[in-house]
Amino acid sequence: MKLVLFDIDGTLVDCGGQARNAFADALQHVMGTTGGLSHYDFSGKLDPRIVMDLLTGMGLSRDEAKKRLPEVRAEYLERLERDLHVEKMRLLPGVGELLDALRMRKDVALGLLTGNWETGGRIKIGRYDLNGYFPFGSFGDDGMDRNELPPIALERAKQTHNHEFSAEDAVIIGDSILDVACARAHGIRCLAVATGKTSMDDLAATKPEWLEEDLSAGTRHEAFR
Repeated sequence: MKLVLFDIDGTLVDCGGQARNAFADALQHVMGTTGGLSHYDFSGKLDPRIVMDLLTGMGLSRDEAKKRLPEVRAEYLERLERDLHVEKMRLLPGVGELLDALRMRKDVALGLLTGNWETGGRIKIGRYDLNGYFPFGSFGDDGMDRNELPPIALERAKQTHNHEFSAEDAVIIGDSILDVACARAHGIRCLAVATGKTSMDDLAATKPEWLEEDLSAGTRHEAFR
């Protein structure tokens, strides 16, 4: 049985900058400033890591930043739910058709591997009614570093499907160099797609097993055979 783990932002959907705006509003509400947010690279980072980086960048100690993290999280998620408008989003090329085809296969299990807090990630893909495709996943709630997420995803896949998945059974699909790195760290193959903020050239430099402009090849792609 094959395990296919999808990133969200830049892989399944493009939120059109609305999540960054929700972070900005949350930081402004909690801290009175957005700090270095305008120059911060979100790609592949876990939500708690983003907040910790921004808060420590404002001069807070790590202990102080950890104390403020739950408040920023709550404010961000409230704003994301309220202010995320689907008409300003994009479902990325090939995603709908690929998910429909994979869900029909009895030899495939679908899950998420994303830096989003689970609530936030499900708000985003919920705008396109995609949550039903993904009964489990590993999320920003599970750590600070993306490399922590693959073993958690494999364990949750086992719990969900009553099947032991190995690294060789899995493929991670993502749009950032950190997606490729976390897959490689655990011996998992990666299909990198240039639908996010990272260029084809920069993704190619990380040497993923597969690299495509988008997911429009669908289940014809070797990664799903």
